[in-house]
Amino acid sequence: MKKIDSNSSSNRRVRTDEKTKRIIKKKPCRLCRSKVEDILYTDIDFLEKFVSERAKIVPQRISGNCSKHQRMIANRVKRARIAGLLPFIKIKQGVRRESDFTRKRQEYR
Repeated sequence: MKKIDSNSSSNRRVRTDEKTKRIIKKKPCRLCRSKVEDILYTDIDFLEKFVSERAKIVPQRISGNCSKHQRMIANRVKRARIAGLLPFIKIKQGVRRESDFTRKRQEYR
């Protein structure tokens, strides 16, 4: 069973695991450290840091954001996609996929 202790001297959350008897400290997200209040959906260079090479939004456990900022980033990425500033999908260059229709048509010839 895990216990969560709040340490008033720092902003980090301290977690102890009874099985291993070790303390796990979670780092604050980089947006909280730099005290970012709002993110603009037109700031494409910043938003591309949180989008994978396949244009998927990077999950919170990988990006290291807190839940507040992760929701904000996801919302802004979706707005930028609708505005046409970010792509919905990225297709790798040089890879050409056949559609199911053309593939089936070739099988019957």
